[in-house]
Amino acid sequence: MRVFDYFDRVYIINLAERTDRRSEMLEELAQAKIELKQGHVEFFPAIRAKEKGEFPTLGARGCFHSHLECWKKAKAEGAKTVLVIEDDLQIAPRFVVDEHRLVEQLQSQPWDIVYFGHALDTPSDQPSELVPFDGGIILAHFYGLNETYRDQLIEFFEQAAVRPGGHPDGGPMYPDAGINFYRAKNPGSRTLVARPNLGTQRSSRSDVTPKWHDRVPGLKSLVGIARRVKRKLVTR
Repeated sequence: MRVFDYFDRVYIINLAERTDRRSEMLEELAQAKIELKQGHVEFFPAIRAKEKGEFPTLGARGCFHSHLECWKKAKAEGAKTVLVIEDDLQIAPRFVVDEHRLVEQLQSQPWDIVYFGHALDTPSDQPSELVPFDGGIILAHFYGLNETYRDQLIEFFEQAAVRPGGHPDGGPMYPDAGINFYRAKNPGSRTLVARPNLGTQRSSRSDVTPKWHDRVPGLKSLVGIARRVKRKLVTR
């Protein structure tokens, strides 16, 4: 069994206007021999917030609610497991090679949340493995949730969204920080991380934390071309 087949739902968060990221994500899926399938592997329309509110940035609010709505959609559809992907994911070639091994490890142990992609330094020349981890994890671009933990996160995120910023019980924040906050408050969470990292972020314009050159009309297209050339050189 492949990893994407193991999960009941796979959602790829993508803003409707970011057709560039959608196209790049489709290329990424094709290279991994993964096909879109309605009701299983599909793009999820990301939320673009109109006001920042108590969140760190406008993009943070949209991203926070996009992840939350993914979980709620999976719950409404009766899915027991959900894999969430952000549209700038770059799947490591090793992920495809070791998929069957990864599924066996998911099936052989209890887990709440599994990070296939992260920013941890986990060098390894051995076959991929999923290992328990209780520290903080940056990024939320390639992770899976089981039914029980997903429902707990839904409740927490809904409460955090309406609290003031910096609230001791958790307030508005980036989604990866929100998950980390909840994990820290609930140390019994069974977290697995992939070793080595099996999903990085492609270099592309961010709608959550845009760089200065991505806000200058004359430079946006040039920077985009440069990023695409860089990716092709790196993946050759």
